[in-house]
Amino acid sequence: LSTMNAKAISAGEEEESSGMRTDETRGKSGCPGGVKKRQVILVAYLIATLELTFLFMQMGVMPYLAKSLGLDSVGFGYLQTTFGILQLVGGPIFGRFADQFGARAALILSCASASAFFLLVSISTSIPLLFLSRLPAVFMHGLPGKVGMMSVLGAYAIGELQQLCLGQAQLLITQKAVTLSLNFTIFVPAYVGLVGNLVNTVIAMVWIPSHAKPKSDHHVTEHSNVFSIKEILRLMKFPGVIQIFIVKVFAGLPIGLFLIMFSIISMDFFGLEAVESGYLMSYFGVLQMVVQGLVVGRLTDRCTERTLLRLSIAVFAGVGLGMALMRTVWHYCIVAVPLVFAFSTLGTVTDSILTKAVPSSDTGAMLGICASVQHLTRTVGPTIGGVLYKQFGVSSFGYLQLIVNTGLFVYLLRSKIPLSEMKSQ
Repeated sequence: LSTMNAKAISAGEEEESSGMRTDETRGKSGCPGGVKKRQVILVAYLIATLELTFLFMQMGVMPYLAKSLGLDSVGFGYLQTTFGILQLVGGPIFGRFADQFGARAALILSCASASAFFLLVSISTSIPLLFLSRLPAVFMHGLPGKVGMMSVLGAYAIGELQQLCLGQAQLLITQKAVTLSLNFTIFVPAYVGLVGNLVNTVIAMVWIPSHAKPKSDHHVTEHSNVFSIKEILRLMKFPGVIQIFIVKVFAGLPIGLFLIMFSIISMDFFGLEAVESGYLMSYFGVLQMVVQGLVVGRLTDRCTERTLLRLSIAVFAGVGLGMALMRTVWHYCIVAVPLVFAFSTLGTVTDSILTKAVPSSDTGAMLGICASVQHLTRTVGPTIGGVLYKQFGVSSFGYLQLIVNTGLFVYLLRSKIPLSEMKSQ
């Protein structure tokens, strides 16, 4: 969601400055009218939303599946880490693939990889097969593929209301699907995900036309190797990119560790049952959709990126103090409001800055790098978060959040990162 708003800002600026080129690209891509363009974007949204829904369904029952196969908590941590590492490595590569072959091909690759993922899960009758099923996760990146499609079309965001509706549908479908799977068979989400992603693959092939990047951008990537680490590192050398990327990584790391450990914290610290924990996660999800759709989108139109970046870091520091002092689940419900605001704002602003800092031909690769931040947290989170919680308790996440973001806020006040001049031609 945050990436969508970021690309909406970037796409709007590029569309205003190069209208004739955009019109020419639309003509070649088979989307001459606004109605056709809107239909393609809606299809891309549908594919990404369904792909995430199927993935969340599987994630919800994965602990039960792992336990039924004899995998203990340590082994399950290794399974999660394996998934995070594969997505961390695959994110930038997927972005390079999108730059090289187009957003349509990237969406098809993501759906096909997800189909292979669920097929392997559906036949995972042993621990080695379960670990093997993680392998297709390298190219499972539905959201970056969808955003890449939007950037090729030069489209603005469909609207905050549609984001909210899609998110609510995803949340409700996921909860009901997990409940059904627990009442019938543990492999139901895998079967549903396999069929659903095969349908998504067909939809992407039929409903989404081929799109070409502007000719002026082809010389940048057409001869580049999709798997070139050198090309990915090249993006980090653009002015201000490495500084903003560091802020993006470290600002959200402490809260990311907390969220990874939340299933355990909700049981041990808050004393919640499984159903109550599910309601709490639903509250958090709905709150995130409301803030992202109805608040952050409007702020990006009224405030500068520098102001929003500093604001999100300052709020994050305050959230850290609140987390350090919270003792009950009601305290968490209150802290969750500014937490979600800071989380959404930081993601939107940093993604916008980073994608505008590189040429349009490298947008996909930068989106992949941005997405890899979450996978990095997922990779190191189970280990670091487990140590923090076991040795220092829940308050340690809050104090770490406070210290890190206070330091980042001081850094941003003193730094001279040219945020408004970071648009590369």
